[in-house]
Amino acid sequence: MIQPNLFVLYVADPTVSSAFYERLLGRAPLRSFPTFVAFAFSDHLHLGLWSEQAPNFHSGGTGQRMEFGFMVDSEAEVEALHARWQALGVRIEQPLARAVFGLTFVALDPDGHRLRVCLPD
Repeated sequence: MIQPNLFVLYVADPTVSSAFYERLLGRAPLRSFPTFVAFAFSDHLHLGLWSEQAPNFHSGGTGQRMEFGFMVDSEAEVEALHARWQALGVRIEQPLARAVFGLTFVALDPDGHRLRVCLPD
């Protein structure tokens, strides 16, 4: 069975985005190049930040049409991340709210990608 193991976000400036995610995730990138930065997580999952200015960049789409989800174990963790990210100056697009799956909020990275924190549904 094949499983996804890499999510790529197209970014205007990989250096800016890398610094943002390093602060947000509390970890340094695994690899860093002028036009691509990679962060590694458990279970072989990776986040790639690919420059829209890279010579080999090709994308027919525009805008942010996905969310990068951070599922946590409790509402207290949702609230704690909300407070921590606000203290880091992260833009909050959707404040703490209750959805059908529980307490959640949405933040934005420097390129406007949506970062949702929620409980597993």
